[in-house]
This record gives sequence, structure tokens and C-alpha cells, in this order.
Amino acid sequence: MALSREQLAMRVAQELQDGYYVNLGIGIPTLVANYVPEGIEVMLQSENGLLGMGQFPTEDELDADLINAGKQTVTMATGASIFDSAESFAMIRGGHVDLTVLGAFEVDVNGNIASYMIPGKLIKGMGGAMDLVAGADNIIVTMTHASKHGESKLLANCTLPLTGKGCIKKVLTDLAFMEIKDGKFHLLERAPNVSVEDIQRLTAGELVIPEHVPEMDLPEVVA
Repeated sequence: MALSREQLAMRVAQELQDGYYVNLGIGIPTLVANYVPEGIEVMLQSENGLLGMGQFPTEDELDADLINAGKQTVTMATGASIFDSAESFAMIRGGHVDLTVLGAFEVDVNGNIASYMIPGKLIKGMGGAMDLVAGADNIIVTMTHASKHGESKLLANCTLPLTGKGCIKKVLTDLAFMEIKDGKFHLLERAPNVSVEDIQRLTAGELVIPEHVPEMDLPEVVA
């Protein structure tokens, strides 16, 4: 069964380590803030000028002036700070973010990412994505494995305009968790009840499959 948005965020959260500074991109990545594992402290950074982003607010915690880069209202963790976007991008460009989590339209076997533009559709621009992929060594992309038309988003070569080249090392989709190295996708884990054959069928780029592919260990999502 394909992972839900919440389960994708849960699995990404398992990659967080104590003391990490983490930037969360727009979309599914923002949900990671709700699933930081107990017993570790991370500082979540938002490119619009917030370090120490907390979970999404309850109705009682809601502050319309406190938002993330996707204009969603958020909370602030203990020790958080607010600053202008110039300082925020200095952190990103200076390599001070330990992990970046981004969405994407396409990723290919060379670690290229296309995440900001579909030709013929109106867009506002690339935003901070180019800085994020250029300034971080550790990037996880999270996205659906295939389009709504069943076309693979994991390609031999990206077909859309690139956000960055050779910068993506890991991809988490609703079907699988993969590492990119040596010009290939390497299958690390599969979503519960998803077969290796289904993953292979929906992966257009070369896929390396080990003898044993474990299922992801995920908690149940409570509605």
C-alpha cells in the first residue's frame, strides 16, 4: 500500500539526528515537524527567517503572523529566533544546514532534481530551492513515485528544467526509499505491502535491487 503524506513525513523524520539543523521545503516536507522522534533535539529552519520551527499550531496556539516558507502557520520551539531572509539564506548558502528535505517533480539517476517548473504552467519562480540544493550536502527528496497518469518520476534523465545537478543522494517516495549513487537508484526499503516488482515497474531509471528489501517500520497514523 502506498504511503500517505503523513507516513512519508514519519519516515523522513527517522533520518533526523540529535543536534541537526534542518530545512523543510514546501508541501510534504513541512509535515516532518510533527514527527520529530522523542529524545532528540533538532532546530528546524524556514527560509523566510525562522530557526526553531515547531509543530503546526492548535487553534489555541494559532498566530497568523508566524508562518513557514509555504505561508502555513507554525509554532516556535524553545530557543527559536526570527531574522530576515538575508540571514536565513546566509545560513543555507554557507552550508550550515545539516539536512534539507524537499519535494520534486522529477529526480534522475545522476542526482539531478527538477522541482520548480512545468513548461506551459504559470509559476512564481524558483524561490529558495536553488540555494537549498546548492548549499546542502545532505538532501532527501520526498514525492510520489509516479504521476497521476502512472508515469515514473524516477528517471534516467530529468525531462523538466533542473533546479540542481548531482545534488540528490536519497529519495523517499510513497512506494520506496532509495539511495542514488554510481548513476543508479539503489533500493533500500519498500513501503508496507508494496512489492519489489511494482517498484521496479514504476522506476524508469536503472534500479539496483538487493537480495532482501525490508519493509519500512512505520507507526500507525492516528486519524
